[in-house]
Amino acid sequence: MSLRQSTLGFIGLGRMGQHMAANLFAARPNDAYVVCDASPDAAAAFARRFSAEHPAASIHVAQSPAELAARSSTIISMLPSTPHVEQVYLSPGGIHDLLATLSAADAQRTLIIDSTTLDVQASRRVSQRIQTTGALFVDAPVSGGVTGAKAGTLSFLVGGSSAAFTASSPVLEAMGRRIIHCGEAGAGLAAKICNNLVLGVQQVVVAEAMLLGQRVGLDPRVLASVINSSTGACWASSENNPVKGALLNKTTPADRDYEGGFATALMSKDMGLAQRLAEETQTPIPLGEAAQSVYKEMAESDAESSRLDFSVVYKYLAR
Repeated sequence: MSLRQSTLGFIGLGRMGQHMAANLFAARPNDAYVVCDASPDAAAAFARRFSAEHPAASIHVAQSPAELAARSSTIISMLPSTPHVEQVYLSPGGIHDLLATLSAADAQRTLIIDSTTLDVQASRRVSQRIQTTGALFVDAPVSGGVTGAKAGTLSFLVGGSSAAFTASSPVLEAMGRRIIHCGEAGAGLAAKICNNLVLGVQQVVVAEAMLLGQRVGLDPRVLASVINSSTGACWASSENNPVKGALLNKTTPADRDYEGGFATALMSKDMGLAQRLAEETQTPIPLGEAAQSVYKEMAESDAESSRLDFSVVYKYLAR
């Protein structure tokens, strides 16, 4: 077996990617590892931390995605959005061009897993181009947030051929608890976008209800208990309640001044993806559009809120 065949590559070491990569690498101690990030300092810092925890590990910091692809037969990416994925995979000198220089056998032994949440049609274009080289490609966006990434309990929503899903499952199982094959290319992203459409709307309405309840004299702990044990129960209230101290025996981003969690800017991006998909398919999403306008206005008007957990919408409405 060549060194490339036994090497894992990870691109994108941000809030999610750094934990996903650490869990994956730790679960595959006999492999070698290559990492790459738009910030070389972030990649170098990750390599130092991982080497300190795993002194026997062989980890290399690549200077470009193409260098990483030249060294790795299994490639995972976790990037911010559509333009970043297109640049990494399809730009001149990117991963597609590198794969085209490999032997047919090496290209066919390459598996690519993109866990970015991006535009469905853009992902399908990337998938199609990558597959022309003989490599396997799946879109595998995640649910579970930073907490799930740290704990290795993410859910992966996978789009791709049956062969690609089978090949990717052992890799994904090192980073998550549930691996769901949603269909062909783009299906994982479509499922993720629909899920986040629900979540985005729910978080706004939970914030509205918690604010309304307090203004008519309800204790937020009592109101949260009622919602969470009644027909209004949902994750946005039971796990991510936007009011500090509303949940007993649980800590939410609200208890940390909305630090950590899922950034408002990212929720605004995902709601925008849902809106674009709805327009392409002529599907009415009036509540989704209303919620998106709130997130977009909040993210654009307040740089601080844009980086905080999206449950900060409660604070925005209460201003």
